[in-house]
Amino acid sequence: MRIDVLTIFPDYLAPLDLSLVGKARRAGLLDLAVHDLRDWATDRHRTVDDTPFGGGAGMVMRPDVWGQALDAVLEDDDATADEPTVLLVPGPGGEVLTQRTAEELARARRLVIACGRYEGIDARVAEHYAGRPGVVVREVSIGDYVLNGGEVAALVMIEAVARLLPGVVGNPESLVEESHGAAGLLEYPVYTKPPEWRGHAVPEVLTSGHHGNVARWRRDRALERTAARRPDLLARLAPDALDRADRRVLAGLGWYVGPEGPRRAEVRAAVVDDAAALAALAAVTFPLACPPSLPADAVADFVATQLDEASFARYLADPQRLLHVAVDEDRGTLLGYTMVVLDSPPPGQEEGAGVAELSKCYVHPDVHGGGLAGRLLAAAREAAGERGARTMWLGTNVANRRARRFYERSGFAVVGRRTFVVGGVPNDDVVMSTPVTDR
Repeated sequence: MRIDVLTIFPDYLAPLDLSLVGKARRAGLLDLAVHDLRDWATDRHRTVDDTPFGGGAGMVMRPDVWGQALDAVLEDDDATADEPTVLLVPGPGGEVLTQRTAEELARARRLVIACGRYEGIDARVAEHYAGRPGVVVREVSIGDYVLNGGEVAALVMIEAVARLLPGVVGNPESLVEESHGAAGLLEYPVYTKPPEWRGHAVPEVLTSGHHGNVARWRRDRALERTAARRPDLLARLAPDALDRADRRVLAGLGWYVGPEGPRRAEVRAAVVDDAAALAALAAVTFPLACPPSLPADAVADFVATQLDEASFARYLADPQRLLHVAVDEDRGTLLGYTMVVLDSPPPGQEEGAGVAELSKCYVHPDVHGGGLAGRLLAAAREAAGERGARTMWLGTNVANRRARRFYERSGFAVVGRRTFVVGGVPNDDVVMSTPVTDR
């Protein structure tokens, strides 16, 4: 890549001879030249600025000087429409520089950076070169603050771009794992020797030698750090970039993974005003838990008589029933729900004191695998425990293997069978049970 920098302070760019950028220049990986703008001034004082039209404080850099300089620098340019030269103009009014911007610029054939000073460069310069064939003008800001000139921004941009060029960074994998890298997360915390320093020990997993556990630990910490510090980055992740373990971590942090990616979700006790939304959700979710052999009219009858708005209103008014809902925090959309019936003995047992039935646990099919079911179940168990329940049981259709696997991962074990009637049609369920607490 070729990079040209135009400035009235060439010495400001001396750090470009240091570190990885300097090594890249010496190795021929980066062709970088710094030009003194004053070389194109025409008076003996080498003037590059003048007072602004319309009045006001400060001085503005002259377009005629900039035009001469840029024409000279671009004179031998063989840019095309497919491979244009990018003219970067640093300034607080430009697009904000991000890692994605740096990646785009690293794919360019050539960059020319125009470092303004004072009140900036005459606006006609950017307008003129934006219309020049083979040149793309991008005004870029490195943050929401004002500097004295574009040189600091030029240093930042060059370092951000140069390190992405092939061969500049020794281990390309570091570009994936680092903050704002290809993984889209902030980087996990890092440690080195000594293993203990001033009472602070390195996390044991990092000294275990188990590479899989180390990778998982680092991934978990990156997810946690990004959720806490830059939730906007987390929300940009694609759903297919997050595996089941990622989703469990995010669920514990108050997120779920839907079709659009990670979003915040609140799990709370249901209220009377949720009755209509609960009925609408139940109408979508209950049929999915039924075996294909169950007639559609039987399913519809059960939904109409047991899962309608009036039924949920009764359930919500019953002090022996505990309902929780998962709600998208921004949109208020109901995503899932649970219902626990207190003092409800399992089949074959008469005494129900201290026993809770997990009567319902459903999430919308669009967010299956997003971590919400686990959060809802945890809230249901906690609420049941607070009301004196010591064990919890449930029934799930023998054909619903997906639900059974979920409950097994959540600590439930099969303890028997029962018959469950849906719309007058008997169905076979497995009965599963678990302690409510570890006490």
